[in-house]
Amino acid sequence: MSQLLDAVELQTGAAPQHAVIWLHGLGADGHDFEPIVPELVAPDWPALRFVFPHAPVRPITVNGGMRMRGWYDIGGIDLASKQDAAGIADSAAHIEALIQREATRGIPPQRILLAGFSQGGAITLYTGLRRRQPLLGLVALSTYLPLHDRFPAEAAPEALQQAVFMGHGRFDPVVPEALGAMSRDWLKAMGLKLSWHSYPMAHSVSAAEIADLREWMGARWRES
Repeated sequence: MSQLLDAVELQTGAAPQHAVIWLHGLGADGHDFEPIVPELVAPDWPALRFVFPHAPVRPITVNGGMRMRGWYDIGGIDLASKQDAAGIADSAAHIEALIQREATRGIPPQRILLAGFSQGGAITLYTGLRRRQPLLGLVALSTYLPLHDRFPAEAAPEALQQAVFMGHGRFDPVVPEALGAMSRDWLKAMGLKLSWHSYPMAHSVSAAEIADLREWMGARWRES
């Protein structure tokens, strides 16, 4: 098992029976989405444990080799080329370790949502769609499906039953919405039950997206 990543943890009530593991974007850390919890959580939701892990620090080629927190290296402006397969797989192993840790704390995979923004969303899709024991659902914001050419062969049939929320900004200059839309189409072609949302924003999260995500997540808790 991979070494557990340091993480920020928040609980919305005592003895949570559901968890959300949320992955930040390149150059941020686990605190980045911590403030979203009060805005996102509805009063009638069950008690949740939010886990916001810090990605490892690594050199990022596209940023001149600068060391920063990142889930994998980025070799160039074209995100879909020169992909860091080894780094992606390593981060997926770290997330699997966090999922297993939740199981030891009494929250099995079928009561865990895996979420991520940008790079974190890419790791969410890569990890969640290869699991033979499905999670409750996946949340992929302002992101894309990494190593998409491998996906048809590596996707777990069981994982294709998971609900997926994808949200993207129409004016995103970092991860173009066209790349997110292509990822959406690849996933739908595999039979995934995917909810797609487009917003008039850049590489960010909006109030409208939070509201849509609150509704989608609430439906997941009712299913579990």
